[in-house]
Amino acid sequence: MRTPIAVVVGTTALLTATLAFGALSKGDIKDLNKATTVLSDFRNSSEIPESIWSKAHCVLVIPSLKKAAFIVGGESGSGVMSCRRSNRTWGAPIFMQLTKGSAGFQVGVQSTELVLFVMNESGADKLLRNKTTLGTDASIAAGPVGRAATAATDVQLSAEMLSYSHSKGLFAGINLSGGSLAPDKDANTRAYGATASAREIAMGATLVAAPAEARAFTDALGREARATTGVK
Repeated sequence: MRTPIAVVVGTTALLTATLAFGALSKGDIKDLNKATTVLSDFRNSSEIPESIWSKAHCVLVIPSLKKAAFIVGGESGSGVMSCRRSNRTWGAPIFMQLTKGSAGFQVGVQSTELVLFVMNESGADKLLRNKTTLGTDASIAAGPVGRAATAATDVQLSAEMLSYSHSKGLFAGINLSGGSLAPDKDANTRAYGATASAREIAMGATLVAAPAEARAFTDALGREARATTGVK
């Protein structure tokens, strides 16, 4: 009797582990869909130089970074990030969260579409840790605008991360210094299980299948690769 029971228990445990991930919440799917739309809009615009797209190690899209304040306020947003693997293909996207506190006399509500480019291995390594403080742990600057990057400043050329944003509301501009970026552990567990880290997923160290709902996001980045390399 022990063997059949062991088989049943083992099978049940396997099924439980299988069902524990791959079931994204409605919020996760909404973030993926919005991030894909924002990514496509930015890609089709003339704001971001081609060299930024082609050289970026990772691309993070936060479709709605919300900022609300009255005396003391803050910013928060959920997003999706994909990184290039050693073979230059885009890895499975991981979920990220950005939070930032603020103080001072401020009144208003703002929603910002934000795209962050991680420009080197050092920046990617820092961003895939448990928590990264922008401007302290990782340098960040507003990215150069226009199809050519010849006007980029020394600060932009040396920054680990470059930011681009579209803002709506009463606030003008965006300052991410002091903000905290971290993988969304709960969302990533729902998508990939609890055993793989954000780094392993993003860099392909652990073989995981991206959720079907994430395919459009990586396809959008793949279209960028074909556009810059001439592959059709």
